[in-house]
Amino acid sequence: MEGTWGIAAVWMGLALVASLISIRFKLSVALIEILIGVIAGNIALLLDHYHFLGIHWELKANEWIAFLAGFGSILLTFMAGAEIEPAVLRKYFKESFAIGFASFAAPFLGALLFARFVSGWDWNGAIICGIALSTTSVAVVYAVMIETGLNETDFGKLILAACFITDLGTVVALGACFASYNWTLIVFAVVVAGVLWIAPSFVTWFFQCFPTHVSEPGVKFVFFILFMLGSLASLAKSEAVLPAYLVGLGLAGVFAHQRDTVRRLRTTVFVFLTPFYFLNAGVKVYLPAIWTGFGLIMILFAVKVAAKIVGVWPLTRRYGFGSRESSYTTMLMSTGLTFGTISALFGLNNGYIDQSQYSVLATVVIGSAIVPTIIAQTFFRPTIESAIAFQVAGTVASESTPETSIATLEPPSLEET
Repeated sequence: MEGTWGIAAVWMGLALVASLISIRFKLSVALIEILIGVIAGNIALLLDHYHFLGIHWELKANEWIAFLAGFGSILLTFMAGAEIEPAVLRKYFKESFAIGFASFAAPFLGALLFARFVSGWDWNGAIICGIALSTTSVAVVYAVMIETGLNETDFGKLILAACFITDLGTVVALGACFASYNWTLIVFAVVVAGVLWIAPSFVTWFFQCFPTHVSEPGVKFVFFILFMLGSLASLAKSEAVLPAYLVGLGLAGVFAHQRDTVRRLRTTVFVFLTPFYFLNAGVKVYLPAIWTGFGLIMILFAVKVAAKIVGVWPLTRRYGFGSRESSYTTMLMSTGLTFGTISALFGLNNGYIDQSQYSVLATVVIGSAIVPTIIAQTFFRPTIESAIAFQVAGTVASESTPETSIATLEPPSLEET
């Protein structure tokens, strides 16, 4: 279809198909949207190549679709941060920090060393490879948590907290290795720090002065903050999703008391914005590029997942997770999308990797958003009951044996608390 409305109809039609398939097969809609994007994008390229019916078929994000996709990723990342309640992060800080740090460090080192000494990439390219494959997709994990209802449990919140630590490691590594230390970066860092300090109390005051209204002034104020920080991030050669995640975490306590607002915001994000983001991520995967670099793609994918298993699975067992829940957590921590593609694109734009290396990394990253999610949801998905029973107090975790299951952990008694 041609024209703005025709293009919008095609993209929203694909989103509708993805939604129906996800409901029918009980799979993450984010995952299905990526797959639909891959299939539709490559079919469109084939039809366009043969000038089928004389119509221009190429399914490519134009400027406004790219904006909606980018805004969707920002809001999704912001909401993922807002779901990490500070009290839960403090309660499970030891567990989430250990799991999250291992989830970053193991694949970072594994992929870096493989790219440098086996594939022969230069050091900058190898570092980009390590960073891109070290990530955990907050967007995918958060979408899965929402659909399964695990985001309302301590088990799901601990996973999200661990994801935060993993991606924080990615951000720090990318900044430390390749940052341009100039005045724009200093301004960006100072403004972000100031916003994180002021925003919780100011946004709380704003919601009190302007309570729930059909025009949602509180949500618009949050959008203003995200747009402002996104603009500064672009000026500092950074990415808008990075401050969005931190602001979400900073406002988590505020939004814990604004459940109706969160529910309406979540509806807007998942109905209108994130479909463009996930479909666009799938459209960028070209099957010919996958075929050409298939061997390296498979090896790097195996390196990432194996490193995640080595780093994450033993720690989850150490902290009292059952075997099923440990495997589920490890597979979700093996996903990658937002920060992985951002890191790979950063490397391409700055000349640290070439186009073929970028295609390989992007395919591995997007593949890691699909395969581990399918494995986790199909074979290891825990029941809500076992997740609700998840109470890992510090003393319980330290006294638990590796065979202790989440489902068998009883909440501490009043005397113990």
